[in-house]
Amino acid sequence: MKFPHSMLLDFVQTDLSAHEVGDLLTMAGFELEGIEEVGGELVLDIKVMSNRGDGLSVFGLAREVLAKDANANPTELYQRAALRFVGAPKISTPNPVAVRIESADCSRFACRYFEGVTNGQSPEWIQQRLFQAGQRPISLVVDLTNYVMLELGQPLHAFDAEKLGNQIVVRKATEGETLKTLNGIEHQLNSGQLMICDAKRPVGVAGVMGGLETEVEPDSTCLVLESAHFLNTSIRRTRKQLGLNTDASYRFERSVDPDGVVAAIERFTELLEISGSEIVDVYPGKVERNPLSLRVDRASRLLGMTIKEEQAASYLRRLGMEVAGHGDPYYVIPPSWRPDIVREIDLVEELGRVHGYDQIPEKNPEGLTTLGGSLGKYLLDDFVRDAAVRAGFVQCISHSLRDVHPLDAATERIQPRNPGSPEMAHLRNSIWPSLADAAVRNGGRDLHLFECGRVFGAIEGQMYEESEISFLSTGRLVDATRANEVVPTTDFFGMKGVLDEVAKRIGVTLRYSSDSVDSRLHPTRQAKVVNGTGVVVGAVGQIHPEIATGLGLEEMTFLGTINMDKVAENEDLSLRLRSISRNPAVRRDIALLVDKSVAYEQVASQIAGAAGDVLERQWLFDVYDGKGIPEGKHSLGIGLQFRKLGANFTDEEANQVRDRVVLALSELGGSIR
Repeated sequence: MKFPHSMLLDFVQTDLSAHEVGDLLTMAGFELEGIEEVGGELVLDIKVMSNRGDGLSVFGLAREVLAKDANANPTELYQRAALRFVGAPKISTPNPVAVRIESADCSRFACRYFEGVTNGQSPEWIQQRLFQAGQRPISLVVDLTNYVMLELGQPLHAFDAEKLGNQIVVRKATEGETLKTLNGIEHQLNSGQLMICDAKRPVGVAGVMGGLETEVEPDSTCLVLESAHFLNTSIRRTRKQLGLNTDASYRFERSVDPDGVVAAIERFTELLEISGSEIVDVYPGKVERNPLSLRVDRASRLLGMTIKEEQAASYLRRLGMEVAGHGDPYYVIPPSWRPDIVREIDLVEELGRVHGYDQIPEKNPEGLTTLGGSLGKYLLDDFVRDAAVRAGFVQCISHSLRDVHPLDAATERIQPRNPGSPEMAHLRNSIWPSLADAAVRNGGRDLHLFECGRVFGAIEGQMYEESEISFLSTGRLVDATRANEVVPTTDFFGMKGVLDEVAKRIGVTLRYSSDSVDSRLHPTRQAKVVNGTGVVVGAVGQIHPEIATGLGLEEMTFLGTINMDKVAENEDLSLRLRSISRNPAVRRDIALLVDKSVAYEQVASQIAGAAGDVLERQWLFDVYDGKGIPEGKHSLGIGLQFRKLGANFTDEEANQVRDRVVLALSELGGSIR
């Protein structure tokens, strides 16, 4: 809001310069956006927050200056404005206009009738100040309505009384009604828009703009001055629908003081210097203001600075609030122009603004601090994403709404009530369709993609929402570095290894069961994924050839998924630490002849159990089933690494551990070659 510095001095006696006033208002929460010289005087441009409509007037900002500047004093004009101009001469001339309010969106409506008005030019000093505030002087009546709005923040509107008639009705428009506003545009009205009407038709858009047919013209001698209070959301809705934006609507949208309606008419009458009639004041929406409790000690703790009880009471009274009690607590009634104050914490903020945030003492932070970064489930999600990227996969992010797809899970699909399009008519119950679509869009070859997201579905009518990480891999794992080089390609065991690495990153060991039957996967190249407690947490396998053909993917495309909500179910994920040995490790290799029907998982488990804590690492480095190997068997080359804490492993000790491992493997039918 722009206003000249001299206009503020009409309300406040202060030695502060325009720049100092701007700094003071900034510290009070009304940021100074700029100062410029207009017409030989400095003009301040103040930014007012959307919930502080009381700051959209010079009177309101003067109140802030008086609250923060102990050396400032109110002028006679300020005191009369604070008392709502109650000293204005009483008028007994009847008002010929009747007012009726038919909508709760209007809480108060007042008007005064004037006759014998000479609507020429306004005084030069008013024109000068309006020009400095960025407004265009028009005529005496219009300029005075704008000037009072700038002074007090209450929009006014004048009608030509002869065109208006003797009845005003505040109501919602009816379908089919039209109104031509002062800007010459004719609007089609709808039933939700609040209008100012005469006995038959709309004559103005409430709180926004008057109608052209009742405009005050240079030769108008009789007028009806309107001053009202409207629901801010109603004004905003109507203004947006009609595409209008005015200084009046700007203020009404940010809440105008309902108790200042009549005061604005009195100030207009004073400036017009014509007495007019009695004021018709219809006020059905008067709100009873209830006291709020304020504990000054608590306010001091919250603000981090000490405010004395007498200071707190003084600050609040200077802001126009009623204060009762002795400080433990105070009972405070916010003024009618502050609808934003509804809780004790709002009063605490007022104390902080007036006392000054710059008064908060400087000291080092103290107390406990929480651990930074992700925690809990979100930390697990970060871990699995990190593991997937380390495995060479690229993350995708897709929409959770989509159409049906051959790779959908077997559970029921859930539909939103009002889907935007058939292509987004269902919530996904699997991430595989999204990965398949992404693969097709990117050529469908040599791709390794993953996505971590939510899936939705229903089982026997019971809806669920879960988190999954899913993978799609097809083609070469690395690029060839020379001509005719044979490079590894993805396969079932590669995808299985990726799932193992992801689970290992969060401290979970996965097992696999071949009794899985998932129609989306190859019948003989699939497995269900089980965690350490026996809970099924996912699936892995090659895509079904028919589905691959239908989607345009390679047959050797492999899919995997882990349910993140279930994978850690009943698992102990607490961090386990142990000392690092400074002593060297000892390696022993074994070549195990064992039936192919024995899963390597069983072999690894037997080795770990037999070797105990000294087993630092085991790995499979060779599989051979050629010449010299009996039918149905294969030879597994397994590396074993042993290490003790605080002592060296002797050859004899290492051999003893190896022998225990060999003995344990014999229980699986294995023997050493």
